[in-house]
Amino acid sequence: MDLRAIQAAAVANKNAKDLNLTNVELEFCLLTAEVGEAITSWRRGEDGFDLELADIQLFLVALADMTGVDLQDAVERKMRINADRVYRRDDRGVPIKITEPGAVR
Repeated sequence: MDLRAIQAAAVANKNAKDLNLTNVELEFCLLTAEVGEAITSWRRGEDGFDLELADIQLFLVALADMTGVDLQDAVERKMRINADRVYRRDDRGVPIKITEPGAVR
């Protein structure tokens, strides 16, 4: 199943259960809560961490759909951009972006 199909299936499931598909701010809050649950699960070494990550994905694709974003297209475009970026590490070891794709330098 590709990301576009996941997005459609997640939205269909939310629609069938009469869950939020209109309030973008609420969906961001719910996504944030899911991220918190995933962090807690990971820190505690709990079973189900993988399902917490899946929950994050499902809320994210719903947000994409609610805002008219084809997340598969956006992810593919962003991956191409990221592949062309160049970083160097500063004296503290922090990666610093030194080139942006398409930027004139």
